[in-house]
Amino acid sequence: MNLFSLQDKVVVITGGTGVLGGSAANYLAQNGAKIALIGRNQEKLNSACKDIEANGGVAHGFVANILDKTSVSKAKDEVLAVYGQIDVLLNVAGGNMPGATIPDDKTVFDMSLEDFNTVTELNLTGTVVPSMVFGEVMAKQKKGSIINYSSMASDRAITRVVGYSASKAGMENFTQWMAVELAKKFGDGLRVNAIAPGFFIGNQNRRLLTNEDGSYTQRGNTIITNTPMGRFGDADELNGAIHYLATDASKFVTGIVLPIDGGFSAFSGV
Repeated sequence: MNLFSLQDKVVVITGGTGVLGGSAANYLAQNGAKIALIGRNQEKLNSACKDIEANGGVAHGFVANILDKTSVSKAKDEVLAVYGQIDVLLNVAGGNMPGATIPDDKTVFDMSLEDFNTVTELNLTGTVVPSMVFGEVMAKQKKGSIINYSSMASDRAITRVVGYSASKAGMENFTQWMAVELAKKFGDGLRVNAIAPGFFIGNQNRRLLTNEDGSYTQRGNTIITNTPMGRFGDADELNGAIHYLATDASKFVTGIVLPIDGGFSAFSGV
């Protein structure tokens, strides 16, 4: 028996057209999984699916708004019509907004509550809704793995990103709560875990961490100083942990948050 087999597992991925989600989608497809990408933009979904298929993978895109249960439920029905089952859910979609971030010349008292609420919806509610919809399919199957995307910002007070930090911390608590709920009421075949990436450069944070010439900003240098491995992560360095949590190799693992951070969370800074 191959505990790490992904062959023919149907993996639903929110945020699969982004850097981190796209890397996971391509990796899982190349290892035998069938991919269902969930997003709001059909053109981006089509492009991402073509990339996966060009590498020999199987992928379909499904349009949905992850904050709208009716929309996600429609996508769920479409996924089942194509694939017939749902084995893994990756809740990758998330993000931040300027008004929920505190720049050096402002304080928390200047924060936009509207942006704070939007960020909370995106990161927390945007994980809860897909977990409810696709998790219900898994509960009926008596087997399935949900993998949420947390952040180093949930574990400690990282300056500036107040809305993102609070929402990711809430999402970690929901991960643990959902893990207990599913295991106790639907059996030991249901698992809910999260990964907590350290610092990876993506489209949303590129200008925060690097200058136009590729050098690090002051914030980028501070992060590198506090990362024992001395560098930012590469998107594909998340894929081994995702593979583990998606397969029977981790079938007695639920309710954990796994840091993938180059030692950032272990380092005291001195």
